[in-house]
Amino acid sequence: MKNIANFLFEAGMLKRTPRSGFQFLGTGAESVAEHIFRTTYIGYALGRLATGVDVDRMIKLCLFHDLPEARTGDLNYVNKKYVVANEQKAIDDLAQTLPFGNEIRELVLEFIEGKTAEAKLARDADQLEMILALKEYKDLGNKYADEWLDFSLKRLRTDAARELAKTILETDSSLWWFSDKSDWWVSGGKH
Repeated sequence: MKNIANFLFEAGMLKRTPRSGFQFLGTGAESVAEHIFRTTYIGYALGRLATGVDVDRMIKLCLFHDLPEARTGDLNYVNKKYVVANEQKAIDDLAQTLPFGNEIRELVLEFIEGKTAEAKLARDADQLEMILALKEYKDLGNKYADEWLDFSLKRLRTDAARELAKTILETDSSLWWFSDKSDWWVSGGKH
């Protein structure tokens, strides 16, 4: 049980591990855990749109895909020009301490390899999470978001992800809560 407790503390480190790329964008900040959270929802949605994929496995791939970053930190594209994170060692060291460690190792490696249908969709979910964040920052006026969006869009591998990305880019990021421009916003529902 001690190793499982340690694993849960390690997973908690992701809440305090910043996604480092936003410093170059100039706006925005999120933790790796926040990124994983929305990536998992995106993975679920993509899995439900696809046929013949194991949606539960996709959710697990999304959930664990950045777990090694609790040990390695998040390396952005500039960092990766100069530093190589040994994610394999990070996940191997963790896996050897847990009774379910082999499953976590297999999931992370499947995600990294990106060969299965589930891994391709999970990797697209990872990119779509960045696309959503960039669209939010673009809607708030960040002039660099468009250039970053172009690169993120080129990383998508499935038709479902490309179609969802197109819709994301056509949708105002505040529309989900602010589409009703009625007097409710003045009166708060009180007459």
